[in-house]
This record gives sequence, C-alpha cells and structure tokens, in this order.
Amino acid sequence: MDTQRNSEFLEILKTRLTPERLYHSICVAEQAKHLAEIFGGDCEKAYTAGLIHDIMRYEPVENMLKIIEADGQTLTEAEKSITVTLHAVAGEVFLRKNLGVTDSEILSAVRWHTTGKEDMSLLDKIIYVADLTSEDRNYPDISEVRAMAEEDLDKTCLRGLSFTIEDNAEKCRQIHIDTIKAYNYFIERMK
Repeated sequence: MDTQRNSEFLEILKTRLTPERLYHSICVAEQAKHLAEIFGGDCEKAYTAGLIHDIMRYEPVENMLKIIEADGQTLTEAEKSITVTLHAVAGEVFLRKNLGVTDSEILSAVRWHTTGKEDMSLLDKIIYVADLTSEDRNYPDISEVRAMAEEDLDKTCLRGLSFTIEDNAEKCRQIHIDTIKAYNYFIERMK
C-alpha cells in the first residue's frame, strides 16, 4: 500500500529536493493530514500525497517533457511553455511508472496540485490547499487563508486560483487552461 511507503519516499525525496523544498514537502504533508482530519478525508493518503507532491520539482524541463510524452500524453504548446506546472504532470507519471505508486487518488492529487481542475476530488482539494497554506508559506494574508482553509476548501481553492490568475495576468504570463477551467468550475459551485 502506497501510504505505508512514506519512509522510502522520504529517502528518495532527500536525493531529489533541496533542504528547503524537502521541508516544504513535509509541511504540506502535515497540513494535508490536518485538513483531512477536518473534512473527513483519508489522513494517510493526504499525508503521503502531500509528502510526494513535488518529487519532480527540480527535474530539468527537457526530462519532464520526455517522461510525459513517453507516457503517451500530448501537451499543447501553451502547456509546454508554462514550465512551472510541468513538475505536477511529470510527478504523477514518475510516481506511477518509476516508483510503482498505484493509488489513483494520490496520483490525481499530485497531478493537479499546481493548476487545479474542474470537479476536484476531496484529496485533490486538500493537497491544492495544503500546498497553499503549509506552515512554511509566508505571504501577507497567510493567516486569513489558513483560517479559511479550515472552514471551506472550495472557497480556499477559489482564492488560490484567483491569486494565480491575477498574478500571471499582472506579469503578462500565460494562464494554464486547467486553472481557468477550475476557477470557472468553483465560481459556478458558489452560485
């Protein structure tokens, strides 16, 4: 069972991540477990998914594209150019193909932790929000966002998606289509 492999995953992460990113991954795992407790999710799956969500964070872009394409996935040119999101897609493939992770919920949470998507599962939302609100995060309204996260995952997802869209628009960067679809999905849910 994938959730019983956390010690193994931690040793692998030590070889793939910087100490700061490893600390972030542990913080996300702890926050994910906490959110799962609040919202009735599987705490073990949440911890594991949080721990391994950034496993491909420092992989060279060329390698990530090769891994994704070897899996039979076709990315648009826009998706290829938004390189900050590639580690999530490549991470899901790497975990499945190279580390034998079989839990579809964990794999999905890793896959969608950067862009979000329409109709996210409970675990997808937990990992997305845990990544946004983990202990190591320090941005101006973090206390407010953490408090929101303990009350409503959907509103917190929408907050994160809104920030991503606004930040990318201000910097004249492309916005991932899945982020836009996720934003529109949560707006519809809020009506």
